[in-house]
Amino acid sequence: MNIGALRALKPNVTQEEAVRAFSGAGISALYWRMRSGPLRRIADAYVPYFLYRVKYAGAPARLFAIDAVDGSLDLFEFPRIPVERELLALPARNRLKATLTEELAAELLRDKVLRVIFQQGFFKIRDAHIEVTPLGCELHLPYWLGFHERRGAVRCRVMDAVRHRMEGAKACAFFEQWLAA
Repeated sequence: MNIGALRALKPNVTQEEAVRAFSGAGISALYWRMRSGPLRRIADAYVPYFLYRVKYAGAPARLFAIDAVDGSLDLFEFPRIPVERELLALPARNRLKATLTEELAAELLRDKVLRVIFQQGFFKIRDAHIEVTPLGCELHLPYWLGFHERRGAVRCRVMDAVRHRMEGAKACAFFEQWLAA
């Protein structure tokens, strides 16, 4: 891998597919155009994630990744550690910087995993002991950012380029804050 390059999961959404999604005819796209103006540009962005093995209450171990910026984005779950053929080596442009330590990220992950467990109906677990093991693997996950402009105000809409889904207000604010810094 090149020096200065980042290790990123391959996106499942091409640039053309992202443009179609941002400027499509669906209700969500129409709402964005009415509220924020037409799509002006798109860009790719890469967010660093830490990968952890999580074990709880006799369940099989699961692999979760949490963003290493502030831990606010949705968790990713992997069936296994990504292998080299699933990764790309890319220049370090449009890359957010990790600001969390692995230890702090593990604490945030523990809280988020508890929510995931309870949402799946495991509310009867008496001992919510969660074992979180860092895997020493930092990888970047790709996102598409769509920039909409109305009357000089620019808004950012976000698409998760791995899960092929539009993100909500939390992710939009996350990237707008990064862009403003």
